[in-house]
Amino acid sequence: MGNISRDLHEEVIKWRRHLHENAELSHQEYQTSDFIYQMVSTFPGVTVTRPTKTSVYAVLKGGKEAAGRTSTIAFRADIDALPIMEEADIDFKSKNPGVMHACGHDVHAAMLLGTVKALADKQDELSGEFRFIFQHAEEVTPGGAIELVEKGVMEGVDYVFALHVYPYEEAGKFTMRAGAMNAAGDDFEIKIIGSGGHASTPELTVDPLIIGAEIATNISHVVARKLPILKAPVITVTKFNCGNSLNVIADTAELGGTIRSHDPEVRVQARDYLEQVVRGIAAAHGAEVKVTWDIGCAAVINDEKATAITKSVAEELVGPENVIPLEEPLFGAEDFAAYSEVVPASMQFIGVHNANFGQVYPLHHPKFKVDEEAMQYGVNYFVKIAEKFSNDL
Repeated sequence: MGNISRDLHEEVIKWRRHLHENAELSHQEYQTSDFIYQMVSTFPGVTVTRPTKTSVYAVLKGGKEAAGRTSTIAFRADIDALPIMEEADIDFKSKNPGVMHACGHDVHAAMLLGTVKALADKQDELSGEFRFIFQHAEEVTPGGAIELVEKGVMEGVDYVFALHVYPYEEAGKFTMRAGAMNAAGDDFEIKIIGSGGHASTPELTVDPLIIGAEIATNISHVVARKLPILKAPVITVTKFNCGNSLNVIADTAELGGTIRSHDPEVRVQARDYLEQVVRGIAAAHGAEVKVTWDIGCAAVINDEKATAITKSVAEELVGPENVIPLEEPLFGAEDFAAYSEVVPASMQFIGVHNANFGQVYPLHHPKFKVDEEAMQYGVNYFVKIAEKFSNDL
């Protein structure tokens, strides 16, 4: 069938720029999902629905007769933006102050729109069923993916695929890995309740700041002494608030942070050990403590066979030398895990950097930007996966 036309690529760029300019936060993707719904509704032979108020779900059934069993495969793109003020030097900055597509979800959505259009135009040459999930609320826990799985979008699906932009490789390259890809993410809040007083008589207080500092320091020992080193999670304290006066010891202190893990048993153990450390230190100082958890998504596990398929497609598309193995899993969380828990899955990375950009800005950075030429590779990648399944691999 060949690669997508330049005309379609230009449309994908246009769609991406519209989505970028009209960035919306998680669970607020009303205009974004309306735009996607309206565009998909113009593609022939595609059934499109709204499983939630801010998501879009489309289905295309191939018109070609198949000798045996046909496959049902799904493709997913997330569509929400981040609460970030954009600083990228582009002509189509977000029109919503303080809201930016700094994680490339505008690119994901535009590439999937291009995929739907390309496959719809070739419907009579395809067999099987193809599902397209434009998912809301990836950036917040527990994530919109769980909600869509509960709505049934994975029922009867044989494989599910996704791409995520990757700023550390240039356009025309893919980064791939089988097995653990992204980490489970569980956030914690710790409130220490001590007894404050004047800074000149600390012996008359139960100082929550000192206790909090000891907790923040000792949490790292959970990794170093309690958990298997080859499966060790990342535990990071990111917040510490206590007091607002220079001569007063406060009554309370609040800490917060996150645990990122790949092994499901270690994930539970890390939470248990963290609570033991926190409660033990607080008790030793005579303070009370409250620990609350925001349990996030599981780890993304890429199926071996699904990854082999996607690796083969990428190598056909850009050559084996441009398909880069990812040696170690990442510790960023991704709610694509909700799909990979129930269906064989492959979520891989597509390079979007351009050497002319100069400095590489990471995901979630206000200066993050994308080489839009990369999007043609993403659309072709999805289309070729569909073709493989249509031809029974």
